[in-house]
Amino acid sequence: MMWAGLAILGIGLVVLIANHDGGPVMGLDSDQVAGLVSATALLLLLTAGRWRQALAMPGKTVSSILIWLAIGAVIVIGYTYRNDAQQVGANVVGALRPGTAVLGPGDEVTITRRSDGDFSVLAAVNGGAEERFVFDTGASSVVLTAATAERLGIRPPESAFTQRVSTANGTALTAPIRLDSITVGPITERNVNAMVSRPGALTTNLLGQSFLDRLPSYEVRGDRLILRSR
Repeated sequence: MMWAGLAILGIGLVVLIANHDGGPVMGLDSDQVAGLVSATALLLLLTAGRWRQALAMPGKTVSSILIWLAIGAVIVIGYTYRNDAQQVGANVVGALRPGTAVLGPGDEVTITRRSDGDFSVLAAVNGGAEERFVFDTGASSVVLTAATAERLGIRPPESAFTQRVSTANGTALTAPIRLDSITVGPITERNVNAMVSRPGALTTNLLGQSFLDRLPSYEVRGDRLILRSR
């Protein structure tokens, strides 16, 4: 068995030397040929001297072979469907933590509806920590609560609260501001017009049209909000 391994290494070396121009060998490039030869020879060397033991205990040998075949099959299947597995995992995370941006094909972002019926979107503002926003097509602008603005270091003077913004729950008096960036998953929009509500006027941030209108498209499909990036 050891001699067979050495012979395979020798043959592989001869083939690689003869194929000095780096062309394919039986559809494989030089690196793949070298890897295949090395793996085969290593397998033979590792099993050298064990064939007598295998013949003496055929039942145990067959069981071991079946176990290794099963492990190999799981590895191959897992690698083949790794993208699907990642997507399933992301969907589970999205369901367990509503608001989490689940990345889909073409940088699509999917948000799962909360149990109360709203879409709660986690978005990073000005490159900071994520803040929770309610998806609100009735809001003409992104609106920050006074508490969120305070955390971001945004403190409009009282005289700045001069504009009314329409929301799904009515209107609110706000101060206009401009945010450096809003990021949802892989989607980042910069220099976004926004509003800060008066203290106590709103209890949640609103992801309104000043952000949504910048996207190529967005849609609600059942319990999923889908945002598409440019």
